[in-house]
Amino acid sequence: MRPRAVFWIAGLLLVALPLVALAQRGGGFGGFGRRGGYVLPNVPYDGRFNVVRIRYLSRGSWNADYPLMERNLATMLEAMTSLPRPHLEDSNVFTLDDPELMKYPVAYLTEPGYWIPNDEEVEGLRQYLDKGGFLIVDDFHFANEWYVFENAIRRVLPTARIDRLDVTHPIFNAFFAIETLDIPYPGRLGEQGLMGEFYGIHEDNDPDKRLNVIINYNIDIGDYMEWSHDQGLYEFASTNEAYKLAINYITYGLTH
Repeated sequence: MRPRAVFWIAGLLLVALPLVALAQRGGGFGGFGRRGGYVLPNVPYDGRFNVVRIRYLSRGSWNADYPLMERNLATMLEAMTSLPRPHLEDSNVFTLDDPELMKYPVAYLTEPGYWIPNDEEVEGLRQYLDKGGFLIVDDFHFANEWYVFENAIRRVLPTARIDRLDVTHPIFNAFFAIETLDIPYPGRLGEQGLMGEFYGIHEDNDPDKRLNVIINYNIDIGDYMEWSHDQGLYEFASTNEAYKLAINYITYGLTH
């Protein structure tokens, strides 16, 4: 069911803030993971939707905006969609070579400008995409970060063509009807004119087939979602668009 009106998502999220804050207070990091960074304990697979994040071994902030972004997004998914009982307080984190990742159809990878996968991670992601997994790539900018990401993804998919997407692509109409992709990078860079660009990798390089990977370049929707409860940090309009994009991505990944 696609809403017919434009929702002030950021404003609605304020209603859910006590739940998010309670989840933060009740949690605590489960310890320093053996493969790079603090991570909360994963919850066993039970068929309910869970926001899944990729943890990579190379230097970088795979955990940027974690775990508040996931909790805020899950809260909005419950409020705005018909997903049955998504996990609100728990999100799972996997390395790309973890076989448990195969149980989850949508995964999120942030700051790919620092992502340098080893051979096991390359093979794990290739298998994940081949089996129908959908990868959301978010939060990088500048040519050097694009170079690092493109080098990594071409190790996974050597013949892949990276297509720039416009607003007519089906992913931007999967739940919300996105009207514009003119979304600034959050904060100072956006105020200086840095605007989001959106790219994708299609199955068999055929634009009429499904996307395997959606790439957010010069934009950080995770940051918008993490700070959506903080009135005044980022403008509501851009925060709303970030949520709409994320919900569309998840809807697309679950239905294609």
